[in-house]
Amino acid sequence: MNTLLNIVIPLLFAPLLIGIINRVKAFFGGRVGIPTLQLYWDLFKLIRKNFIYSRTSGWIFRLGPIIGFAAIFTISLLVPSTTNEAFISFSGDIFLIVYLLGFIRFFLILAALDTGSSFEGMGSAREAFFSALAEPAFFLCLISWVILTGQYSMQGILLHTNQTIWNEYSVTVGLTCFAFFLIILLEACRIPFDDPNTHLELTMIHEVMVLDHASLDFAFILYTSALKLWLLSSLLIHLVFPFNELSLGQQVFLSIAGILGLGLIIGIVESVMARLRMNKVHQLLIGAAIVASLGLLLVLG
Repeated sequence: MNTLLNIVIPLLFAPLLIGIINRVKAFFGGRVGIPTLQLYWDLFKLIRKNFIYSRTSGWIFRLGPIIGFAAIFTISLLVPSTTNEAFISFSGDIFLIVYLLGFIRFFLILAALDTGSSFEGMGSAREAFFSALAEPAFFLCLISWVILTGQYSMQGILLHTNQTIWNEYSVTVGLTCFAFFLIILLEACRIPFDDPNTHLELTMIHEVMVLDHASLDFAFILYTSALKLWLLSSLLIHLVFPFNELSLGQQVFLSIAGILGLGLIIGIVESVMARLRMNKVHQLLIGAAIVASLGLLLVLG
């Protein structure tokens, strides 16, 4: 039962997290905004539409969104997002999670390049460059938590994260969580790294890569992005608010509430600041790696 909840709840509630973020942004902008459940309706409409493919695209373009969804679904089996028991857990699965995230990006880049569009090639180059800068920070955060907990699986790390670690290594935990929050914003293509609502050539990164996708393919891309944000947010919530000793019902409630609360924070961040200039994005990513390195050095010291 516990392991099934870690699969069912993210699949059901992931689009809701995007709706929460959009509602917060609409509130700060003084607008009515789109409905909170708009992404559910968008996915339903996209599934019903017919496939449209360019004559220049091939099988890689068709396969990219499917592989991306398959990879993020596999990650949902490895991440205990709702309870502390993952559907699949083994020593070293944290590295598999990171490489599956890279696998999603790799095939999305290939699909964009397969269109033969120089516009999408530009976005692919930006995506590859910025993700390469984010991976060191991601690994440094994971290494810090491996040292703190002595565990090499995601389930083990979350099970052994408790208040004692926060009391003894509060600075380290704070630094790694801050760096991980920046990584979440990049992976989810959110401000200040990217703007999911923009279609300006000079500012687009992720959005430019999916312009040629439609119908079920685009539904896979939107749903994969929402599910990725939910799973990464759940990891941060479990690290910041460890609730290992609570009952199953309390774990489910607090995890969902925490993830949606993080959605509020992301919405506020996107409302009070603008997207960074393209030549400033890499500086923030390097800063995240430096912050994660400081946290690791404090653990080792």
